[in-house]
Parts: sequence; structure tokens; C-alpha cells
Amino acid sequence: MNGLKLPKLEQPAAGLINQNCQQFLVDLVRNFRPKLEQLLVNRQQRQQQIDHGALPDFAPETQAIRDSDWQVATLPKDLTKRRLEITGPVDRKMVINALNANVDCYMADFEDSQSPTWEGVIQGQINLFDANTGHMTYTDPTSNKRYQLNENPALLIARVRGLHLPEKHVLVDGTVIPGCLFDFAVYFYLNYQQRVANGTGVYYYLPKLEHSSEAQWWADVFTFTENYFQQPRGTIRATVLIETLPAVFQMDEILYAMRDHIVALNCGRWDYIFSYIKTLKNHADRVLPDRQVVTMSQPFLNAYSRLLVKTCHKRGALAMGGMAAFIPSKDPAENATILAKVKADKELERSNGHDGTWIAHPGLADTVREVFVDGLDGDNQLHVLRENDAPITAADLLEPSSGERTEAGMRTNIRVALQYIAAWISGKGCVPIYGLMEDAATAEISRTSIWQWIKHGKTLDNGEVVTKDLFRTYLQQEARVVRNEVGEQRWENENFATAKQLLEDITTADDLVEFLTLPGYELIQ
Repeated sequence: MNGLKLPKLEQPAAGLINQNCQQFLVDLVRNFRPKLEQLLVNRQQRQQQIDHGALPDFAPETQAIRDSDWQVATLPKDLTKRRLEITGPVDRKMVINALNANVDCYMADFEDSQSPTWEGVIQGQINLFDANTGHMTYTDPTSNKRYQLNENPALLIARVRGLHLPEKHVLVDGTVIPGCLFDFAVYFYLNYQQRVANGTGVYYYLPKLEHSSEAQWWADVFTFTENYFQQPRGTIRATVLIETLPAVFQMDEILYAMRDHIVALNCGRWDYIFSYIKTLKNHADRVLPDRQVVTMSQPFLNAYSRLLVKTCHKRGALAMGGMAAFIPSKDPAENATILAKVKADKELERSNGHDGTWIAHPGLADTVREVFVDGLDGDNQLHVLRENDAPITAADLLEPSSGERTEAGMRTNIRVALQYIAAWISGKGCVPIYGLMEDAATAEISRTSIWQWIKHGKTLDNGEVVTKDLFRTYLQQEARVVRNEVGEQRWENENFATAKQLLEDITTADDLVEFLTLPGYELIQ
């Protein structure tokens, strides 16, 4: 294949990712990689302005888009009812369980809950191909239990990697390609004919956009692909996650840029908190407290949720709520407490006007259905326009958070980040830790919070000033705790020592490492 280099593919991957698929990938990369590289440079330039004292704001040059009257393309019928969505990685058993869950949609994740090993990425594409054909089974090699798809599974939506992540195993013209284009191209090529035959379209989630120019890039990718395969405009539909602080000031513009293809925006709350820290890292008056108190009741997060609902519904798009990361407990009393917290969180989202919401574990489905299925009249809340709300200002979206920075919170951050990084570089991207389903976003919050506390010399509730030395001391102590919790065999087998060194390196670096997954990616196969 001219210009393409990728690892040798075994069956069935070799039969699926055939010469035509590979040529499409090459054409897509050649057309869109140069522009993407410039978009990532533009991100850095905007960030430098914020680092030097500016604050994010609504762009005056696009005021006309925000003020004018327009709507996105009519939503496909099967995307108007998304009251409850489950998310998870693309390994085979989880795909079957998610599609069989008591939910409307399943977001199959090549991004924050998937460690992008080459084997995992390829097997994930095979799994989603089998899911779309409806012929999917799995037998657990340990328990010998057999899993298979039920009738009428949940609607499948695929999330591709963020614009910043490469796919190092694949080269076009001697240069690594963007991971997002690999995920997008292979998934589309393998599945568009089956999905169109089934009367649906090819549906995606797009993560970590920061600007409408990035949304326009995706719109151009979609249009190019529809033309390439002679498919009608709108065969491809996307939900964009508003999970970066810059993007919340660009929501109208993002919807406008993608108006032929977009169906919804989503409150990606965990990445949004991470982005708040990262974007405002040099602003000493915006340092967040313990992760555990940064909930949707914080003013800056509630303003973000309400503005997203108002913006989407004005333009005819759905407004999806965020992730409930809790895992059900086997202890009845503890489980009752967990479910009460989840229910309260989802009731807040419903009252804000969201059309649906996310869970990470099937065991939460019944509780959340009480709120977002039984508690809704109809398939969505597009009628909730929030027209009488006071305008939400930049100051509302940047409001500093109240709450303490505690020794216990810092120690928990260290243990969570250490365990997640070890899992990620060992090939697992979605990990239950201390009753929560952790993915890359929550690990990012854990380590960037400490970095920012160090940078600004913040004081913990025990009177200690957070320094690099204090962090190293706590890291040594908490690593021993984790080693005792997981046992010697897991500690040795799952790269904990390597993860500990990476966590120390990125948390004590003078300049904030933008994504832990970038240096982490160098450590996986």
C-alpha cells in the first residue's frame, strides 16, 4: 500500500481492514493531517495567552452566530431518545454487557476508558463490527460462562480518540497518524453498509474539542467521507463532548460548524474539571479544592450545565448529562447511600433540562431510569428552553470553587492516580478503584490538582504547605499502602513501579504535562 505502514494483521482483522479500507485511511490522513497539526498549534497559542493572565471568554468575532436564529439539521428518529446511556471500553465481554443493559444507548469508547494497545484497538474494531452485524458471542475462559447479544440491544455510538493522541503503530508517508482518524476511518468503513441497511446511520462521540475550528475540521472529515462513499449528507452524526473549559465559550459556534451532522452536546464533567485546572493553571485565584467536593452543585459546574441545555435546545440539539462514576456496593447500607447520591445528582441534571445522562455500571441503570425515563414526559426535554434565565456570563463559568484542600484528599489522589496509570500502561483503561469507575479523566484530575497545589504553594488542612518534597513523601507512603492492597504479584505484574515513576515525573515537572496519556502511551505496546 503506497505510503502506509502498519503492523501485520492476523485474521479476522486482515480480512476486515482490507486494501480498500487502508486506501481510505491513507486518503483521509493525507487530506486532514496537515490541518489538524495546525489546529493543535493554535491550541497552544490560545493557552499561552491564558497562561499570561487572560481569561477565557466568548469570542466577539462570532457574536453574529450566537445572536442569529438557526437550528441544526433534524435529528434522526433513533437519536431523539437517549435518556440513559452507558459507557465503557471496547473489549468483547463489556461490549455485550453494555448493549444488553437496560439503557437506550451504549457509547463504545476508544478514548478515556480504553488503553490504546495495538491489540486492544484492533480487537475493539472487530468487536464493534460483530456487534453491528448482531452476531456476537463470548465465552469467558475462566468461568466458561457464555455471553451473547439479546434482541433489540442498545443503540451503538462509537467514541474516537482525542485530536491530540497519535496512533504510533500506523505510519502514512513515514509519519505517525492521528489516532482519531484511525478510529473514525476503520469504524466507518467496516460498519456503514450494515448500519445503513438497518435503517440507521454511523454515530460518533467526539471528545476534547476546544474550538469551533476543530468542529469544522470534523465536519469536513464527515463530508469528505460521505462523498467518498456516495452516502447522503447526514449519514454520519456526532455528539460533541463539551469537556474542555475553552469549548464552553464556543458551544453555539461548534453547533453551527457541525450543523449538518451534529445531534447533541454532552457535559463531560470529569474532563471539564481537569480542563478547568489545566487551562487556569497559572491563575492562583482559581485553584480547585479536593476532587471529592467539586460536584455539579459547585456554581461554575452548574452554570456550565444550564448554559449547555439552553444553547442546545435553542438550536434543536439534545443536551446530554454527565457521568455517574459510582459502582454499586455489595453492602446494602453502603449501596443505599451510593444510589441516593446518584439519584440526587441525576435529579439535578433533569431539573436543569438535560435530555439524558450517563452511567458507567449497569447496576445503576434502574435507579437512573427512575429519574430519566419514568421521570420524563416523552423521549427528551427539547421543550425546556430556559428562556427566562438570567444570562450566564464568563464570570459564572469561571467562578472559583469553595472547599478545603485536605491531606486525606491529596493521599487519595495519589493512590487513585497510581493505580490508574499502572492499569492503563498494562492495557486496562477503565478500572474500579475505591467504589468509583475511574478512567483517564479522573486520573488527570487527581494528578493535576496536586501539580497546581504545588505550583501555588497551597496549604492542606493539616497545616502542611504542598511542595514537591511533600508530594514525594506522600507518594512513597501511599505506594506502600497500594502495594499492600494489591499484593506483591499484581504490583510486579501490572507495572506499578513504572507507573509510580511516571506519576512522580509528571506531578513534579515545572511545566504541566498536558495529558498523562502522552508519556504513558510511550510505555505501552
